[in-house]
Amino acid sequence: MGLTKTEIFTEKQNKLAQMMKALAHPARIGIIQHLIRSQACVCGDLVDELGLAQATISQHLKELKNAGLIKGTIEGTSVCYCIDERTWKQYKKEIEAFFVTYDARGNCC
Repeated sequence: MGLTKTEIFTEKQNKLAQMMKALAHPARIGIIQHLIRSQACVCGDLVDELGLAQATISQHLKELKNAGLIKGTIEGTSVCYCIDERTWKQYKKEIEAFFVTYDARGNCC
């Protein structure tokens, strides 16, 4: 199995790829959408909301938290999650900049 040669790409390219990878699973998109709709911290109702096992949701929450997209606080025996606004704004800026760089000028294919 080959290694990914991230060193041949710029730091900005690697960072953008990591950002997109964090969002590259439908369960993570579902979690993010639920947090956005809730407009508040969510404590534990993701199993009922998404219909996935707790262990699966925990793994996706871990990935989102490691990427900085969400933050969590411990309240008693549960952990509550919400969007990390600072990182969210950074992701939005970087992804918008990526898509804005393409200017469609006609039919090439």
